[in-house]
Formats: sequence, structure tokens, C-alpha cells
Amino acid sequence: MRAYIRSAMPDTSSMPIPGLVDPVPTPRDVTPRRDGRVDVLGLPRTRIRELFSRAGLDEKQAKLRAKQVYHWLYHRGAISFADMTDISKTMRPWLEERFVIGRPEVAEAQHSNDGTRKWLLRTDDGHEFEMVFIPDADRGTLCVSSQVGCTLNCTFCHTGTMRLVRNLTPGEIVGQVMLARDSLGEWPKGKMDVSDDADETEYRADGRLLTNIVMMGMGEPLYNFDNVRDALKLVMDGEGLALSKRRITLSTSGVVPAMARCGEEIGVNLAVSLHAVNKEVRDEIVPINRKYGLEELLQACADYPGASNSRRITFEYVMLKDKNDSDEDAHELVRLLRKYDLPAKVNLIPFNPWPGSIYECSEPARIRSFSNIVFEGGISAPVRTPRGRDIDAACGQLKTSALKKSRAELDREAEAAELAQA
Repeated sequence: MRAYIRSAMPDTSSMPIPGLVDPVPTPRDVTPRRDGRVDVLGLPRTRIRELFSRAGLDEKQAKLRAKQVYHWLYHRGAISFADMTDISKTMRPWLEERFVIGRPEVAEAQHSNDGTRKWLLRTDDGHEFEMVFIPDADRGTLCVSSQVGCTLNCTFCHTGTMRLVRNLTPGEIVGQVMLARDSLGEWPKGKMDVSDDADETEYRADGRLLTNIVMMGMGEPLYNFDNVRDALKLVMDGEGLALSKRRITLSTSGVVPAMARCGEEIGVNLAVSLHAVNKEVRDEIVPINRKYGLEELLQACADYPGASNSRRITFEYVMLKDKNDSDEDAHELVRLLRKYDLPAKVNLIPFNPWPGSIYECSEPARIRSFSNIVFEGGISAPVRTPRGRDIDAACGQLKTSALKKSRAELDREAEAAELAQA
């Protein structure tokens, strides 16, 4: 009888789990489209080949076309099948009819006085999220979002005041990198279909402005683990976007069970949103601490695969006036990092204000004192220069007006709009 009951139970592995601590939204690798076409952006070559085969191509043709499309997508930045000049003219309409290259839509673009750029992006099903590009003299860093909204409710973070709407798909994550390259003009130029009499020097890649990626935008990346992993594999693939894993950093608020898996399956640099050195304060400003406490978090950092003096773990620490910025806090931070023998760097982040926030930024002298104590403890503790404050693009300021709407609600809105146009 017990075996019968177990077999009759529904499969709940993909069902949402209620609550704010460990949300598990229904997984999906593409956003369903109204026109019925399948979005190939964000998919690995094997999945593209599988889709082509299912659509009617024989195995040999599916393998060849998948290789060509993959190269055009991730190495050349093609936005339509019509651009893929080494695919026959009869095949391109066949692909256009069944598939699409679904870059996120740019709803708004803003430029800061300091050169920082922020984009408000919109998914095909009408949800909005943000990404930010931060140029420096020796690098250009793209801050990438992993979710629409966030579930962690960190009290110093504007994104935390949003509800979690949904996870971004691999295509919506890698699409941010591709949109940034579009904007910066960083796709290779010249011919791809090089013939015997063509000059191969026509096919070249210019020097890049976008050199680094940080998964520090909207959302908690480790609560969208599979999609973030799959997107970053495309970014790191030598035949894809070809960015070294040493130039990619994933930031987590402390989802301890997924941290070792992150090191093993993705292998990028790790950053941890620490922000406090005792339970009482961290419980308040980073509520996930109530589930995975400081000691457990720091042990997971000590065990992180690949961490070393040459690949230090970054600890992010927002400076909040009279909350976490005392000399005693600085000494305790040094003690904790030494206790766990962590190869660490501490990024001190002056708090970036946003409407309705209950916190103030620590005074500059207080931040300098904190930094000096940590430096004297043998740990690097630079103070991050705020960037993009004037367009709300600085750390902790990202938030859209995205609303959590059901698919039925979005369908009704679209039908109403079509009727209005008619």
C-alpha cells in the first residue's frame, strides 16, 4: 500500500516551494513565445542540434547547421538567420520560420556622468530587469542580473524591496553580454565564410572594452543555479564568447549548499555579500543569515574549490553608519577571516542611498579607519569608488517597476492591446 501511495504522488521536483528562504521556481531554458518559434539564444550546440533534428533535419544536417548557427550566435553576434552567410539561402527561411534569436529588448538606456551605462531590459513575456556596464582605465566590467526581482530582502539593497518575479533563462542571461557587445561594437568584423581566394585577414576581432563579468545584478545567482551555470559555460566556451573564467565573478549572499557546486561545476571567482560580523546585525541586513549563519558560511568559503592566494575570495562589505562600521567590527572581521585561514580580499562599499532606505552611509573618516585596521591585519581592504549613482546604477540601487503577473494576465493585456489597435 505504501509503495502504491508513493508511486501515485505527483513529481514535485520542479514545483515552487513556498517561503522566502529557498525558492525553487519551475525550471525552463527558454521563454515561450506567442508566435510558436523556439528561441535558440542561450542553448548549447547539442541542444540546438536536438531541436533541429526534431524539426525535421536528418542527423548529419542537424549537426552541421547547429555548428554553424552556434558559431554565428556566440562568436559573431548574429541577430538573425539571414545574416548567416555560409548557410544556404533556401535553409535560412526554414530556420526563420521555426526558430528565433531572442535578444532581450532594450526598454531604456542611461549614461552616467562617470561613464557608467545602465540598460533596462525587457523579456519576450513582458518582464523587466537591469544590467550595468562600468568602464575603467584597464578594464570594463558588466554587471549581469540572474533574476527578475529578488527573494532575499536584504534591507540595504533596493532590489531586495522587489518581489521575485521569476528566474532569467540562460538566453536572457547570456543575452545581456551580447547586448553589451552590440553596444560597444565588439563583434568580429569581416567575412566568416572565407573562400579559397578570400583574404582571411578580413576576419578579425578588435580589442575588447568588455573584459570582466560580475554576477552581481538583480537576484541571487545560486537560486537560479542551472540557468546561470549554463549561461556562463557559453560565455567561457572557447568556441562561444570565449571569456576566461578568471575574469568572471559570481556573488552570493550565502546560499551555502550551492557554493561547493558552484566551484565544481562553474569554477569562476567567488564573491560573498558578508556585510556584518555578528549574528544580530547580519540577521537584520542579510536575512538569509538566519538559515545559513556566519560560521557555516565562512566554512563553505574555506572549502570553496579553487580558492587560493592567487584566486582570493572577495568579501563585500557595505558601510552603514553606526550599524557595522566600528573599529570593533573591523577587528572582528580580521579575526573571522584569520580563523578560517581564508585567502581573502574585502571590498568596502560606501552605502548608495535610495528612496525609503533606513540607512546612511558611513562617514569617509570612519571608512578609512575601518579599511586601515583590516589592511593592518594583513588583508586587502580597498574602498570601492561609487559608480553610476546619478542613474541609480550603483551597488544596491538596481530596481525596476516589474510586477509579478501571471501568464494569463499578460495574455489578457496583449489581447486588449491588439483589440485597441484594431
